[in-house]
Amino acid sequence: MTDASKVYFGSIVHGNKGAFASIAVKLDKILENLDLSTIEKKDKVAIKMHLGFRDGYQTVPVFFIRRVVHAIKELGAFPFITDNPTAVYNAAARGYTAETCGCPLIPIAGVKDGYTEKVEFDFHNVDTLELGGVLRDADAMIDLSHAKGHNSCGYGGAIKNIALGGYHGPSRWKKIHGVEASIPYWDADKCTPEHAKKLVEACPDGVIKYDEEEHKLTVGFGMCNQCLECMEVDKDVGCLELKPENYALFQELMARGSEAILKTFDQDKVFYLNFLLDITALCDCWGIGQPHIVNDIGILGSKDIVAIEYATLDLIKKEGLIERMIPPFFRKVNLDPEADLHPFQRIHGPWKDPYLAPKYAEELGLGSSKYELVEVLSQEETMKMKPPTGVRETEPSFY
Repeated sequence: MTDASKVYFGSIVHGNKGAFASIAVKLDKILENLDLSTIEKKDKVAIKMHLGFRDGYQTVPVFFIRRVVHAIKELGAFPFITDNPTAVYNAAARGYTAETCGCPLIPIAGVKDGYTEKVEFDFHNVDTLELGGVLRDADAMIDLSHAKGHNSCGYGGAIKNIALGGYHGPSRWKKIHGVEASIPYWDADKCTPEHAKKLVEACPDGVIKYDEEEHKLTVGFGMCNQCLECMEVDKDVGCLELKPENYALFQELMARGSEAILKTFDQDKVFYLNFLLDITALCDCWGIGQPHIVNDIGILGSKDIVAIEYATLDLIKKEGLIERMIPPFFRKVNLDPEADLHPFQRIHGPWKDPYLAPKYAEELGLGSSKYELVEVLSQEETMKMKPPTGVRETEPSFY
């Protein structure tokens, strides 16, 4: 792509008290600008989103989901929401039901997470991934994502939503999570059991494990924030080498995983919505309530997965961190204003660059990092409109 891709933006900030200027109507306007008309009558439309787990309540509100569902139904198509089986089974605890959302909720790989299609990969230690069969069966897709931080890759958005959420559980947890270790980082011959135990003790977050019986040391890259205290302890021995390349593998595999899923759809039947609301440090997978570490920004929509990710990250970088909201269990946060780091890198470490996944996706031809941000119902526009004179109930009342 050479031309800049359009990314439509609805700001959380209203320029008018009228409902016509609200974030809800801005979402409607974004959907209108995306032109969903390529979705045909009777198409089965997957709304891929993260429904969260347990006590996590900061996923995209049902209120917005209903509006997206309504827009699809207006076309005569049949929407359904899909995510992993565990999240679907427990979705009602967070307010997501067929009644509240307006459409069915279907596990992405069937009720036992076994309805899949094998996709061949030749990427380091990953040979295959199992794509969710329900997603594969869909005629069109809305990739609807909650933008937030992520401990493995810095950021979770449109790419992460399908690159992990589009595959069955064993693919996610046993292959995608763990690909970082496919670049050797520990030399067992150079390391004594005593030294290995020192490396374990050096990690303030407990992500280094040592099995003395097997003489095997492992690093949990997903929770490592690259403080490199272990490397300092190891400097005179040289048995441990952590490199940016280890961490980048997760990002590249996400891009490749997204590519495999997007190949199953007509390009003009895939749309992306990123909700930059309740932006937390960790993924919704954790199933916990979290302080939001970046102010609410708004909603983005695009037909280009790369462009919407770049726009999301740029807006978050511009907004910056709310320092007092950073949880204390992040022990090493880089708040140096001179450091050219994205807010998510400041928390999760410099080698977890959130721009890497969209960069790899662009190299694979999935979209363009060049984008035009088109604001809908801007403050300047709506401030010129006539505001309401008062607040009243306009729907049927009971008195």
